[in-house]
Amino acid sequence: MDANQPVAPPVPHSFLQYLRSLGPGIVMVLTWLGGGNVVNSSVAGANYGYALMWIVVIALGMRFLFVSLIAKYQLCNEQGEGVLDGLTRLHRWYAPFLALVAVVLGHIYGSYMLAGIGETCVNVTGRGLAWHWAAFWALIALVTIFRPSFRRVELVFKGILVLLSVSLLGTAIWAGPSPSGILRGVLAFELPARAGGFDALLVVIAMIGALGGSIANLIYPYFLEQKGWRGPQYRRVQMYDFFLAILTLIIFTLAIWTIGAELLHARGDEIKKLDDVTKLLGVALGEGGKLLFYLGVFSILYTSVVGHGLGLGCLATHGYLRWRRGPGELPDYKTHPIYKWAVTWIVISPVVWSLPGMPDFVTLTLVANSLQVVLIPVLVGGVWWITASSRYIGARYRNRWWENAVMVIVFIVALWAAWGSVTSVIKAMRELL
Repeated sequence: MDANQPVAPPVPHSFLQYLRSLGPGIVMVLTWLGGGNVVNSSVAGANYGYALMWIVVIALGMRFLFVSLIAKYQLCNEQGEGVLDGLTRLHRWYAPFLALVAVVLGHIYGSYMLAGIGETCVNVTGRGLAWHWAAFWALIALVTIFRPSFRRVELVFKGILVLLSVSLLGTAIWAGPSPSGILRGVLAFELPARAGGFDALLVVIAMIGALGGSIANLIYPYFLEQKGWRGPQYRRVQMYDFFLAILTLIIFTLAIWTIGAELLHARGDEIKKLDDVTKLLGVALGEGGKLLFYLGVFSILYTSVVGHGLGLGCLATHGYLRWRRGPGELPDYKTHPIYKWAVTWIVISPVVWSLPGMPDFVTLTLVANSLQVVLIPVLVGGVWWITASSRYIGARYRNRWWENAVMVIVFIVALWAAWGSVTSVIKAMRELL
């Protein structure tokens, strides 16, 4: 596999070198941002104002520590193995389990992302059907993923980051955020009575799924690997890279939430589908504001389709090869036929959810993000084990006492969220039927 890996870039030492080195975190954060953030944050803001904003602190706190430990294992373990390899040494069924989950959740993620892309393009152009646009952009995403250079992917994502900054931040500033409202929402830990079409607990659980993440956290190591960062000497630049990613995620999440809270909640409007958000924004901001928001939505969804196809394709192939071949060296994932099949399935198959008669984008998003929360305890527990034990990561980089203490809290929150996920999704599905 070494012969097919990118040449390791020089370790940065100056500020400009660090700045030029950043990239995997940008790809990661735009993959994470996805439709889940747009829907969950706008629904939470529109239906509950700033009352549920405390969940942003909890979910992103969970993600920051969890993914930091994942990256630490990827770069610093004494065996020079990947995170999935370490989990497989912990228990052999992690490999086929994660391969299967990557394929299944890749389809589920794509269901609401491509449905959202289809709705967005139809609303902006007034032409075609949602599934036509979804199929078109799925094919464009497939071409982008199969291009051999990760550098090209980084450039595309950096360009879209600029568009997002103009779109979402511009719309949020236009709406006029309330600093006091944000502070109260962060500190109150309130779970208000149901408002609008979705129960507050379902929205909270979906936010944990969208912001705290589950299987999507395990694709960051593959972006590090494709960047050429291998070994503890890259730990510092990786931390800066990831810090920038989390900071970007916080800013965009607050921007989307502000749009919902300031423009929609104040009017008493209810959000049931993506078009509700944009139509109401058209009333509040005019057609220019609505188009600005659509630009942000499309950018978020397209980058998520590309990022999930690229990362989950690697995870599925890695898990399959590790399961079938056992310990030892593996061929490069991206040259194996399974990789192309996995990526094609993850990117193309969800187009079916854009056909007429399928559930709307908002419902798909909330239910999908709630369902994935069930996986968090399994992943948190496994990553915690391999990073806390010197047998796996080595004595030098194993977790310090405070990291283990925080992981206890994260694990307990993950168990609570998983239970809430099951009960909330069952309730939501009953309402749909």
